[in-house]
Amino acid sequence: MNEHRKLPRRRHSAQFKREVLAACNELGASVAGVALAFGLNANLVRQWRRGRGFKPAGGAAMAVTSVTREAQQQFIALSMPQAVAASAAPANVGAGDIRIEVRRGALQVSVSWPQAAAADCAIWLRELLK
Repeated sequence: MNEHRKLPRRRHSAQFKREVLAACNELGASVAGVALAFGLNANLVRQWRRGRGFKPAGGAAMAVTSVTREAQQQFIALSMPQAVAASAAPANVGAGDIRIEVRRGALQVSVSWPQAAAADCAIWLRELLK
């Protein structure tokens, strides 16, 4: 019953923990994926991220981590093209229609939906983008 206790508890160096936490801060990295790559339990890595069991030297590593998180959450304003006037719309599209244009490689699809069928349009678009 106590067979799992035969292995000694592993101790990890501060340098190793910094490497794991740096990998977690990479854009698009998941804690579970990083833990798996380093042969660790994801819960242990999450504890290190919260500061439990890890005391960075001089606080420098934690400062970099907080700056990285702030940079990932920063709002980026994008310029949008000017709205096309309703008179410039094709004659076969009604003023209250939903117009969708999809381009994938050489394929281009233009769809026009009446606003009354907006729910159907959402279902179709959801299926298309899967």
